[in-house]
Amino acid sequence: MVLSGANIATWIIVGLATAGVIARPFRWLEAIWAVAGAGLLLALGLLPLDQGLRAVLRGTDVYLFLIGMMLLSEVARREGLFDAVAALAVNLARGSTARLFLLIFCVGAVVTAFLSNDATAVVMTPAVFAAARKARADPLPLLFACAFVANAASFLLPISNPANLVLYASHTPPLGAWLTRFALPSLAAIVATYAALRVAERARLAGPCAQAVDQPRLTPGGWLALAAIGATAVALLAVSWLNVQLGLPTFVLGAATTLIILIRDRAAPWPLVRGVPWSVLPLVAGLFVLVAGLAHTGVVAALAQALEVAVHASSAGAAAGAGGLLAFGANLTNNLPAGLVASAVVAQAHPPARVVDALLIGVDLGPNLSVTGSLATILWLTAIRREGVNVGFWRFLKVGALVAPPAVALAIAARLLIG
Repeated sequence: MVLSGANIATWIIVGLATAGVIARPFRWLEAIWAVAGAGLLLALGLLPLDQGLRAVLRGTDVYLFLIGMMLLSEVARREGLFDAVAALAVNLARGSTARLFLLIFCVGAVVTAFLSNDATAVVMTPAVFAAARKARADPLPLLFACAFVANAASFLLPISNPANLVLYASHTPPLGAWLTRFALPSLAAIVATYAALRVAERARLAGPCAQAVDQPRLTPGGWLALAAIGATAVALLAVSWLNVQLGLPTFVLGAATTLIILIRDRAAPWPLVRGVPWSVLPLVAGLFVLVAGLAHTGVVAALAQALEVAVHASSAGAAAGAGGLLAFGANLTNNLPAGLVASAVVAQAHPPARVVDALLIGVDLGPNLSVTGSLATILWLTAIRREGVNVGFWRFLKVGALVAPPAVALAIAARLLIG
């Protein structure tokens, strides 16, 4: 890694763009800062145009996955599925806010495992807000449950987080081997996250909520949306088993469901299209380009060399150290591009499986520290803003600092115990 003027300029631009994504000066969307930083790298010649284009195209599967999930979510919201699910959750809680919190956390873990953490953020968040409104409860602890479990349960299965497939690339372990290596660490992460979040929000969860609310009947469109979400879960498990990328099947199911419901309702597509948070797509593209700019400065080669040295000294120490550092670093660039960097480092350093697995835990679970750490949390933030709720960087960090570190430490320790 050469300390040249071009490299220093790249690091400054990437740093400022990342700060813009985190702090949102002037309340501009995160995507504006990511795209501005990426555009500046290309305009100044700090990153060759062809490499920038390749970086954008590298995210194609992620874009397709997100479009499919966002369409499913918007259709489900418009057809009343979230209201029906919210009423069911409130009635099962039987007047206990703490029980409602636990119920939402458990459902979020299941949705994350079988549909991905992005689906939890996109699909569940509106339902959780509706449940809080129906229960006349403080929505923030319940929304936090949705956000934190989305990352905590995101390495139980290969499909639980797009970052899993980004980090392992074409070498994703078979499902049986995956469960052997990650079942215990996932359980440790989920339990630790719940316990820490429950303690952090205990004052807000102490009071009662509504005992019961009217259960709305699900419309035919709502049943169709529910069936589509279920079919998506089955399809994702199937393509994961076959080691096929997730984006295209998710996009096809989301687009087909949207089209069927629009035709059935004889409705124009524009109101539904306007409800989708499209700004997430340029945000992801911009982040991929920013990481490509970092890689162009020689950062990847330097990190690979450092990892080789650490593994030679102690593979367990390298796993713990690299996983912990990546858990923190994912909050600086977002976990998807951080996973790309980690994947490139792994391809050069060829570390043992326990080191790669610790890196995965770091890139999946570490983002619970900050609101910009993972794409799922950014999607969650976008969803709650639509409901008139806003959680700033520092507000989330105060909770994340209590929740993320013990969960990361316990999950990595559990992985090292397996051998």
